[in-house]
Formats: sequence, structure tokens, C-alpha cells
Amino acid sequence: MRARPGAGGIPEERSGACRAPGRPVGLSPLRCLSRGLSPGLLYLRLPNLSGSGLQATLFVEIQCEITAKAEMIIQRVVLNSRPGKNGVPVAENFRLELSTIADTVQAGCVLVKTLYLSVDPYMRCRMNEDTGSDYLQPWRLSEVADGGGIGVVEESKHHNLAKGDFVTSFTWPWQTAAILNGDSLQKLVPQLVNGRLSYFLGAAGIPGLTALLGIREKGHVAAGTNQTMVVSGAAGACGSLAGQIGRLEGCSRVVGIAGTDEKCSILVQEMGFDAAINYKKGDVAKQLRELCPGGVDVYFDNVGGDISDTVISQMNQNSHIILCGQISQYNKDVPYPPPLPPDIEKIQKERNITRERFLVLNYMDKQEASVLQLCQWIQEGKLKVRETVVEGLANIGAAFQSMMSGGNIGKQIVSVSK
Repeated sequence: MRARPGAGGIPEERSGACRAPGRPVGLSPLRCLSRGLSPGLLYLRLPNLSGSGLQATLFVEIQCEITAKAEMIIQRVVLNSRPGKNGVPVAENFRLELSTIADTVQAGCVLVKTLYLSVDPYMRCRMNEDTGSDYLQPWRLSEVADGGGIGVVEESKHHNLAKGDFVTSFTWPWQTAAILNGDSLQKLVPQLVNGRLSYFLGAAGIPGLTALLGIREKGHVAAGTNQTMVVSGAAGACGSLAGQIGRLEGCSRVVGIAGTDEKCSILVQEMGFDAAINYKKGDVAKQLRELCPGGVDVYFDNVGGDISDTVISQMNQNSHIILCGQISQYNKDVPYPPPLPPDIEKIQKERNITRERFLVLNYMDKQEASVLQLCQWIQEGKLKVRETVVEGLANIGAAFQSMMSGGNIGKQIVSVSK
């Protein structure tokens, strides 16, 4: 069984009969009705991505025959291929295609335009036939992918949602528009995040909740006890927040581990970390001893592997590991959490270091209060937020590939439309 996702994992939810998966558009005439057009012929031009990936310049012409049946043409992204349990995901594992959705909204449903989509490490597991998890369903080949998303209601037949409302879902389809069950959507209040809607996919969303609840539930942070926290993957969506929250909750010293000098500089100068280590330069163990002379009391683990082994070897008696994720292990067919090497496991047991699996979805009864706390910190400027934004649905595969290899600073977001 392969490495499972950590706290970022999102369960598969059925959004009800309103969800219209659509159908791909081929080169043959498509029966469709485009709003505002008279019956006739509609010609579309779009990149043909089948030959040379996202940078393709070849164009194909699609002829659509207008009929009385009402359908809308959309773009969507489907799983094109699986990287294999031990493979590295690439942009070409995904495919952009035209599809259609019904132009009629049924009772209880809403038509939404997609604004933002989230790509997250847990999605790597959904690319396999077996996710290794009982709460994640695999993506199916040639079917639309889904995940965290935000959109705006364009037409509503749901009693609690109106045109213009901003909404979000954990299972938002990767397409430019969709008809969704209104009960599956959560209404958003943009003012809570100073109008930055995408923050609801990051600092005020699952990554923020994971950082806050992970520290509160598994970190055992106590103000005034001179605790030192270390965060691996510290410049990522969750890690960049965890270090700041650790400080806000009472840690006296916070040290981050990241993969570039730029990331380390941002952690210290912008996000208030006391120090940061570039694990690609120098001796990490030596630098850690110098920066944490009193040892490590709390470790927010986003990566696993050799980096985590090094940190654990310098942890104090009765210290705590917040097991958020193991991104270094997601391309390997190993159980979750991955077993520690024998010498590190011995240290963990001898020093009574807790290393319990943490899943934020088990604490959703605390979601509302926690989101409000995160939003308050954002409004007060106490929680600094970084995002890496990629424009266009066509580039979501490249965004996912980049995120999995550490190309992002803060939350990786795909902006689909304005």
C-alpha cells in the first residue's frame, strides 16, 4: 500500500444529481446551443494539447451545429494517464478538452463559473488506482479531476444561494463552469479575507486549518515554556503558516527548513521565522544543532524522509511530532505514515516522542471557530500569506507538477477566470 496523504487529504463527496460531468467534444459536429446566438454554425479554436503538452501551438477547428437542445460548451481537465505508484507526476498526466453541460438548472442546483482551483500534495495519491486511503477515491482515467475550488453563482435554483454569491467545495470539478448541488457548496464571505477569495483555499482553508489544529491538537504548545519548533517544507502552503501560528500560540523559537535561499529569506524576513535552513546546502544536522542549541520540542513534519530523520534525532525528551504530510514519500509505494529507520525509531521510543497520524477532517467540529481565528489574524496582519498563482485551466497540470517538486512559495493556486 502506497504512502497516503497527510492532513491535506480531502474525502470524495457525491455532489448529487445536479453534477453534470459533460461529454468531450470531438472533431465531429457537436449539438449545442450557445447563449445569445441564433441558430447556425459556431466555430471554436482551441489549443490541441495531445501532441506537445501545454506549450502546443497547433490549433484545431471545431464545428458546432446549433440545435434546439440547450447545452453549454466548457473546458475541463481529465486524468490522461497515471504516473505509476513509484513514478513522478508530469503535466502530461492531465488533458484539457472541450465538453458540454446542460444549459438548464434543476431545482436545488446552481450554475457556477469557476474562479480558482487548488492543487495539493494529497492529489498525488488520487492519481493511482489505489489511493492507499479509505477516505480518498482515485481519479478515473479520462474523467474530470476535482479538488478544492471557488466559484461564483451565475444562476440559482437553490433556496440559500443567489446569483453573485461566492461559493466553495472540496470536490469542485476541474472545469470552467459546472452545475452543482447547492447543498454541497459553502457560501463565502470575502470581507473575512480582505477580499482575497483564493485565501479560502489556503490560509483560511484546509492548509490553514491543518496548521492551526495540528499545532493545537498534536503540538502541545504552551506559552512561556521556552519551546523550539522546527517546520519542514516551511515555505509551502501549510508550513509557511505553521511556523507563524507556532509563534502566535507560544513557541519562543521557530526554525524552518526549505529548498532555496529565496524561500529561506522570505521565511525570516517576511514571515517571522527566527532562522531557516536550505537543506540543499551544507550539513543540515550541524546547522540544526547551531540554531536549536536546546534541542527541538515540536516538529511540524511536512516532508518525511532524511530531513525528518535528522530533525527527530535532535528532538528532546517528551517532545512532539505533528505528522502533517510526507511529500518526499508520495511517489513511493510505502505505507502511511512511512516507517522510521530502526535507529531513528529507537530514538523516538527512548525519548517518548509522540508521532501520531493527524487528519484535519477529524476535527471539523472546530472548523468554524478556527477559520474565524485564521481570518482575524489575516486581517490584523499577524498571519502573512504567500501564493503562487498560475493563470488558466490549461496550465493546471504544470502547476501540479511544479508544486510537487517545490516550485511554489506558499499556496499553489490556479486562476481559471476573473
